[in-house]
Amino acid sequence: MNHIINLNVIDYIILGAYVSITIMVGYALKKYMKTSEDFFLSGRSLPSWITSLAFISANLGALEIIGMVANSAKYGILTVHFYWIGAIPAMVFLGVFMMPFYYNTKVRSVPEYLKLRYNEATRGLNAFSFAIMTLLMSGISMYAMALLFELMLGWSLTSSILLSAAVVLIYVFFGGLSSSIYNEVIQFFLIWFGLLPVVFIGLHAAGGFSGLIQKIPPSFLHSWQSMAKASDNPMGVDWVGVVLGLGFVLSFGYWTTDFLVVQRAMASEDLAAAQRTPLMATFPKMLVPILVVIPGLLAVALLPQFSVTAPAGVTPDYNSALVLLLAHYLPNGVLGLAITGLLASFMSGMAGNVTAFNTVWTYDIYGSYIKKNMPDEHYLKMGKYATIFGVLFSVGTAYIVQSFPNLMDYMQLIFSFFSAPLFATFLLGMFWKRATPWGGFWGLLSGILMAAVHYALYRLNVVHYASEMAADFLQAWWAWFADFVVTILVSFVTAKTEESRLVGLVYSLTPRTHHEGKFLRRPAVWGVIAIIAMVVLNIIFW
Repeated sequence: MNHIINLNVIDYIILGAYVSITIMVGYALKKYMKTSEDFFLSGRSLPSWITSLAFISANLGALEIIGMVANSAKYGILTVHFYWIGAIPAMVFLGVFMMPFYYNTKVRSVPEYLKLRYNEATRGLNAFSFAIMTLLMSGISMYAMALLFELMLGWSLTSSILLSAAVVLIYVFFGGLSSSIYNEVIQFFLIWFGLLPVVFIGLHAAGGFSGLIQKIPPSFLHSWQSMAKASDNPMGVDWVGVVLGLGFVLSFGYWTTDFLVVQRAMASEDLAAAQRTPLMATFPKMLVPILVVIPGLLAVALLPQFSVTAPAGVTPDYNSALVLLLAHYLPNGVLGLAITGLLASFMSGMAGNVTAFNTVWTYDIYGSYIKKNMPDEHYLKMGKYATIFGVLFSVGTAYIVQSFPNLMDYMQLIFSFFSAPLFATFLLGMFWKRATPWGGFWGLLSGILMAAVHYALYRLNVVHYASEMAADFLQAWWAWFADFVVTILVSFVTAKTEESRLVGLVYSLTPRTHHEGKFLRRPAVWGVIAIIAMVVLNIIFW
């Protein structure tokens, strides 16, 4: 089979060393997995710098990197919206306002909080939908990795899928969440060390930033100037879609309620560390465009197939932009490091979904509906069995994903179905004490159904958008809005919960957390600094 990249012995040694270290880390942590809390939440004992890097790495999978480089090559600097307005405000909100609820209530999962705030029905609806979503997302990561390695190295889909599945199964089975988190920290540094060389070498080839600017379309250089109308920019989305769909609903829905990322903060050693986790992660998150936006622009400037002078009517394969840059500019050794970083990211993304699945399955489905009140040892064993099942099911979904042509759009579609309406449920539950148990359930169900109806109308051409991305953004908004409105309406006609039961679950009924010590250790201070930095970046690249 023809493939783009040829690795030599040094590259394979680097790959082999990473796989070996990953397995050894997982096995070394086996002796610390004595209770279910050790396995699912790392015993709530990890320092904030570890959990912060894992927090950001859980969202820094190679699928996102390759997809965002593709978006940059296609849309230019508009891609930064996913990293600045599409992440930073939500991460700050999570750290300052929501983590005290998650951490102080000692819940073991996001669905468990919904049980305490609303009722068992709301928890069950979220638990089952989230379990399905995590397995589908794990399959996407596995399939994308296999597809990439088939393209780059000539490996078969099956061999790539089975390799990643076996490694992830071993280290998660033995080390649980701790193993996943420590490997995410390793992955974070591998990604930066592996991909920064292509940025520096590519910029040198382009003649520096000044040369790069001269070689790309002017519309690729501004993040907001062309957002007045959807037809004015290549993304096909106006500022309303970006602010409401991405910046508010999808962003807050993902960063504040998706258990995959929240679980990393919940593993912190204390509340202050839990709050610092997403806040500290905002700063490397703001820098990620260095690894994804600049390579996409370099592909337009340096590779003929992505150039503005490419033959008309030919649609470039934007997903191959990063791979072609790696093959063209990186020497062996450095190339092996970059490929290892991508492999680490794919397996890390898969492991993150598997650890989130085994926790929700064990606590919120198995322990709630199948076998209640069993000894802790029983649930620890079930968590390990769930890990095996989750990996095997992910292998199956990896093959199912082949039928979807655009993986990034598919991911945004999944989030618009489940994460977007869930944020409305959480927002009202945490900040409106009048929200009732059945208001939460019917609101969440209505939001999911609204997403389904909107998707059907879009596919039937009843409603029209300039792009798939615009459709996903607006679908997320309508799903959130339906959940928000229905929760309020149902809450006014159903019995409310006694206020004494809502202490610690609703903001107005919960004693404020006061952080003693230095000014710069206060979460709100870091939140303000992060927001200011984000605003400055948006002004610079306006």
